[in-house]
Amino acid sequence: MSPSDTKAGFTAIETADAPAAIGPYSQAVAVNGLLFVSGQLPIDPATGDFVSEDPVEQARQCLRNVAAIARAAGTDIARTVKTTVLVRDLKRFPEINAAYAEFFSAPYPARATFEVSGLPKNAQVEIEAVVALGKD
Repeated sequence: MSPSDTKAGFTAIETADAPAAIGPYSQAVAVNGLLFVSGQLPIDPATGDFVSEDPVEQARQCLRNVAAIARAAGTDIARTVKTTVLVRDLKRFPEINAAYAEFFSAPYPARATFEVSGLPKNAQVEIEAVVALGKD
């Protein structure tokens, strides 16, 4: 784990392999065997820019960022137990869902998906996750 701070029984996780938080929050926090990954935007950490305006490519980048944070905490995106997916246009959901399926296999994580009127930096997709700590 690459903890940046420990307090109140949880450890903040930060990595340069995912975009830095754009507000007063951690990329993720680890507590009681779980990693709570903050909502990830489709930002390429190497450039600081969106990977694309396309929501499907944005979903892939959001999940690459979740995977990088999971690795920094010593776990793997395959151990994801729950995601929340926020999208600006639910009509694109079938395509976004196909991109999502590239990152997970059965048994799939629980998931909630919401259409929203806006996201930070005018993103089309944002994804947060809860990942079990440890290795299989």
